[in-house]
Amino acid sequence: MILSGADIVIEVLLEQECDVIFGYPGAQVIDIYDSLYKYKDKIKHVLGAHEQGAAHAADGYARTTGKVGVVLSTSGPGATNLVTAIATAHLDSVPLVAICGNVATDKIGTDSFQEIDITGITLPITKHNFFVNDISELAQTLREAFRLAMSGRRGPVLVDIPKDVQTALCEYTKAEKITQDEAFAAKDMRIKEAAECINRAKRPYIYFGGGIIAADAQNEMLKLAEKIDAPLGCSLMGISAIATNEPRFLGMQGMHGHYASTMAMHNADCIISLGVRFNNRATCDGENFAKNADVIHIDVDGSELCKNVPTDYGLRGDLKLTLEKLLSYTDKSEKPLWQKQIESFKQDEYYYNDKRDTLTPRSAILMLNDYLDENTAVATDVGQHQMWSAQNLVFRKNRRFLSSGGLGTMGYGLGAAIGAYFGTNERSVLVTGDGSFGMCLNELATAVNYDTDIVILIMNNGALGMVRQWQTMFFDRRYSSTVIDRKTDFTALAKAFGADGERVERIDELKQAFDRAFSFKGVYVIDCVIDKDELVLPMLPPNGTSGDIIVKVGD
Repeated sequence: MILSGADIVIEVLLEQECDVIFGYPGAQVIDIYDSLYKYKDKIKHVLGAHEQGAAHAADGYARTTGKVGVVLSTSGPGATNLVTAIATAHLDSVPLVAICGNVATDKIGTDSFQEIDITGITLPITKHNFFVNDISELAQTLREAFRLAMSGRRGPVLVDIPKDVQTALCEYTKAEKITQDEAFAAKDMRIKEAAECINRAKRPYIYFGGGIIAADAQNEMLKLAEKIDAPLGCSLMGISAIATNEPRFLGMQGMHGHYASTMAMHNADCIISLGVRFNNRATCDGENFAKNADVIHIDVDGSELCKNVPTDYGLRGDLKLTLEKLLSYTDKSEKPLWQKQIESFKQDEYYYNDKRDTLTPRSAILMLNDYLDENTAVATDVGQHQMWSAQNLVFRKNRRFLSSGGLGTMGYGLGAAIGAYFGTNERSVLVTGDGSFGMCLNELATAVNYDTDIVILIMNNGALGMVRQWQTMFFDRRYSSTVIDRKTDFTALAKAFGADGERVERIDELKQAFDRAFSFKGVYVIDCVIDKDELVLPMLPPNGTSGDIIVKVGD
């Protein structure tokens, strides 16, 4: 059939079983929006308040569903407003397709109104991007974008479509949903070498990240941990991959990780790392990381092997398929001495835990756990509240923790929570700080307008808490521009947007606020006042090692 380029865009989205997209219209995508109007009974469009928020929503949708998130924007500022969100998805390996309009092909290079070279701008932060200057290539280019976003190490792909390509006519032939590239295991020889190392180990430790979630390899990982009697720890991106109450799971490792998890990695003689980057927040002093351990690193992206830490056994391949083979080569064993040491780390962690029954960041998150259903997705912004959440939230289901790990994007959370709501069709939660919430609070309009159910917990300390913490600990309390103490009334703000909310200052008030929030139909904002001097602990000092871990003030 003969269709316009704009109609072909929507037809291809439907081919890929895309049921919802996020975006913001403009002159250079008006034709695609006209097609969306014609197809509105088949595909839902969620209008964001800003292109960045819309793209974060597409990201949140992708993280909770495992499907490709789709965002649509116009040219110029519409396209550049996507950049932070695309970079966020890129560093966290989130499958995203960003579709932008541009000026007509004969205007390219003339500095036409709202012309921008968005493919050039996003080249370093996408898996690939396309400029479509021929309508005959449009359908296949979009299909290729979906294939790339989902294949291998997942990530964002951008497609830039000039206005004349959207209005041109072309023969369109429907195709089957695109399939991702066939997965492959690491080479048998490499797997056998790694297995021999594991079989020799006395103190193995399994360290996993977001790659485990993308590969759906949780069961294989748990089988390996059981077989070799190893504890498990994760990166920030690995949170919610397995149930928090899994007996072998010690929690997040790294700069603000759990004490037991970090110390177990520090004392291990074999670190089996699965789908992680070993970035500086995990290793701190990379040169002295794991000096007494053999490092086995399995990742679908070969460029990660030996990139940040020396790897004794680097295996490139799909995690699920590689672990299936690795299981057949490893010996079943019990390691009572290692388990005794792990229990000692757990006891030490319990001793250092904050047990105050007043309103503290930890007590607030622990109370929040009582209200979370199995399917509830929790998004965070970036800062102290993010780390308190990562340390204390309890998850029972995969893909339920959404946070900007690699880029550390303040303002990510509200858009992500909106995307999570559409991905799960259930209430979502945002834990944020007053600084982060101020970045993109305009998306409250989106959340309210689409009748979403979202509970927003603002950890309000009147400061940019994480930066202030560094100033406290390493800059002699020189608080330069980190005490913000804004006059914003978040309760009044919520009501102005059409939501509801309240301010709390005591633990009993928070309990009552949660009762109201989780029985409320719509968006509910809780402005939770906390002390600006609260610190996120444990903490590894910059350029330190796990042996330098700080567990209490004064260490």
